[in-house]
This record gives sequence, structure tokens and C-alpha cells, in this order.
Amino acid sequence: MPSHYAITVQPTDASGAPAMTAPLEFTVSNHDDLFAVLRKVQASEAVPRAESAEFIIGLKLLLEVMIRHRKDALFQDLWPHMADFMKRLKAISPPAIAD
Repeated sequence: MPSHYAITVQPTDASGAPAMTAPLEFTVSNHDDLFAVLRKVQASEAVPRAESAEFIIGLKLLLEVMIRHRKDALFQDLWPHMADFMKRLKAISPPAIAD
């Protein structure tokens, strides 16, 4: 069963204060639980923890569109590379915990 999310992107200035531009808001479905995927990526340390949410949200939003349009000419050449990338990402194990 797909998971559903409300996505909000709020523009900010360089200090992080909200800009006067209205936020971009949309809803999406994803075949994965993005929070579970995020926890796995954080545990694997595949990317720095500070970048893990950015990485997972961007990747999973792109992949969901690619899945829906995988036969479209725009995505055909990219699809095999993304499938390989996902296999490699899923193969990364969490680092061993020292005793």
C-alpha cells in the first residue's frame, strides 16, 4: 500500500528566515515509507547525516516519477543506471558498532 505525503518547500533568505515568496506545496504517493528509508540510509552512513533527508526525499521523488514514466523516451536511458544505483545503495550495510 502506498504511503502519502504533503511536501512543502519554503523559500528562505541566506540566514534561513522565510522569504516573502509563497511556499511550494504538493502531495505525493510513494511505494516506500520515506521515514523508514531515511532511517536505513542514516544507519548505513551512505551520505553524511546532515544530507540524508535531502538525499532521500530528492531521490525517492525522482524515482517515483521515473517508475510511472519508465517507458517514456526521457527516462529510458536513465532507468538502468538508476536501478543499478538503487541496488548499490541497498547493499550498503550499517557500520559495525565497536564494543
